[in-house]
Formats: sequence, structure tokens, C-alpha cells
Amino acid sequence: MRYELDFNNTFEKTLLFWIERFIRNKLTTLSNRQVNDKQKLAAIIQSLVKGTKSIDELSIIVKEARNIGLAGVNTYFNPLFKLYNFTLNLGLASMKEIDEELLSDFLASETSALSDASKKNHRIALLALFSYIDKQNENEDGTSYLFKIELKNWGGLSGKSGTKLPSFMNKVEIDKFLNAIDTFEFTENIAYRNRLILKIIIYTGIRVSEILNLKIKDMFKEENVYLLQIKGKGNKPRVVMIKSSIIENDLQHWLDMRVCNSDLLVCNQKGERLTQAYVSRIVENILISAGIRKEKNGAHMLRHSFATLLYAKHHDLILVQEALGHADINTSRIYTHFDKDRLYKTTEIF
Repeated sequence: MRYELDFNNTFEKTLLFWIERFIRNKLTTLSNRQVNDKQKLAAIIQSLVKGTKSIDELSIIVKEARNIGLAGVNTYFNPLFKLYNFTLNLGLASMKEIDEELLSDFLASETSALSDASKKNHRIALLALFSYIDKQNENEDGTSYLFKIELKNWGGLSGKSGTKLPSFMNKVEIDKFLNAIDTFEFTENIAYRNRLILKIIIYTGIRVSEILNLKIKDMFKEENVYLLQIKGKGNKPRVVMIKSSIIENDLQHWLDMRVCNSDLLVCNQKGERLTQAYVSRIVENILISAGIRKEKNGAHMLRHSFATLLYAKHHDLILVQEALGHADINTSRIYTHFDKDRLYKTTEIF
């Protein structure tokens, strides 16, 4: 049986469900030759069929499975237990907000003091979980959301095939995209809000979750720029800037009509928090209207585009790290792939 990717009430419950389903799958596929209590194994699997109420309850079940001889289940569960707790402070609203960057940040922060063998086990567990989800989720139209997580290169281990380059727009495509934002026919009462969201993301490189969690009190105008106080992953603060001329018109019109149940800068028409999936749909629609085709059309591609052009213009990896709020500079290194000036030198060696 297949399930919608985001079908539960909260992100935490949804992630718990997928980890639970994955562990159940592993318990039925791992070798059971060492199991010393087959009835206990059957009871454990039945408990997982019924579902657990918390990650701690699931942890107890995994320990029971290990104690009867399925020691290999720990290799998969322990990293996922850490991943679950790591995401609790990030304010995620959708499974779609999990990507290579987030998982690289997780690995960098959670495995730095571990042996290479343990680091490999963490990577294997993440790859196995998201490969399982790729195959087991299904939308109403029969399609599936694919994470395509590879983690071939991160701040600890390097794979044989190198790093998969992120989807991004070049300068010409960004100009077309920006023009499409202003000309796209949104519903009148949400047009200013949607343009504001997209412009802030593309001009600052902040994450979708960060713009959706941004509060009005965290915006300050100083001369010709707005300063945005961002709370990133793990509640780590940073400041980004955007020229006021870029968003002033959309911002003021949106504030005049804004009716939110909290002090969030943006909200849906019910006054509640917008979702990552909604913003990604907006981005996809605008890309289509502008005739731009990318492997991944979600909103996170705007962040990759910002970072790629930022590095191409300034060749400053520290600036990229600080602007994006990466915990580890190795996460930022992927954006050096667009250093044309340096690559051009390879054409002149003879």
C-alpha cells in the first residue's frame, strides 16, 4: 500500500510514520536466522502495523528487536532517530523541505566526532530511508514525489561519482523569471503576497521555511535596504539584505490587506501559515509561463540560483556560507561548480 507524502497533521507525525514504515520493512527483510524468539518478532511487527505515538516508543520497539537477534536494525534506526530530533527545531511544514542540503547539514553536525564506519552507516541509513519513501509515496494523480537523495559528497566522506550538481537558473533565465513574476496573473488578493515571497527568496537566497516563518518585527528598513533577521536551522540567527526598491511596492500593498492570525509576515487566506508545497507550485507555474525547464522546479531551486550567481560574481566561499546560513563550509562548496573563469584556464595549458 502506498501513501501520500504529506498526509498527517504535522511534519513530526509524518516523518515518524515514514521512519516507522521503513523500520518495519527492514525487520521483515533483514536476515532472521539469529532471531531467538519468533513469536516476539511477530508481536513487534504487529506493534509497528498498529503504529507508535512517539519516536521514543519506536525506539523501545527497535531495542526489543535487537535483543531477540536483529542487531542490524540499529544500523538503520539510530541515524534516523537523530535525524528526527534534528528536524524538530527547524520548523518544517512538509517532507518536501528535506533535501540534500538539509541532510548534508545533519551529517556534518551529527557525525563530526564519529569514525568513518559510523559516518558511512549514517549515510546508508539516510539513502535507504529516502529511497524507500520514493517508492512508497503516491499523489492523488498516481505520480510520486522523488527526493533522489544521493549524498555522494559531503563534509566527511566522498563517493566515487562526485557531487550531483543542483538545479539552478543562469543570469538570463533569472531575468526571464523576474519578469514573469511581475507579469504572471495571480488572483488579485494574493498577487502582492506571492510576488513578495518569490522576490525575497531569489534576491536573498533564504530557505522557503525561513520566509514562511519570518515575522514582521524581524524586518527593518535602513536607508535603501531592508534587513531581515532570519532564524535558520537549529534557530541559528543571521541577517540578510534586500534593496527596498525591489519589494517596497509589493510589501506595502500586502501589509495594507494582510489579515493573519499571528505576526508572521505572510499567511494564507485563512490567516494561517503557508506551506512549502504551495510556494513550490507558484514557482513551477511561473517557470512554465516563462518557458524555463529545470530538473527540479521547486522553490528551493531559487536558493541554488542565488548561491550559484553569488559565488560566480564574487568568488567568496565564506560569503556564500554566511548568506545561506550553512553550518559547514563544505556544504557551500558545491556552488564553486560555476566558476567559469577558473575553468577557462584549463583551455590554455598547451
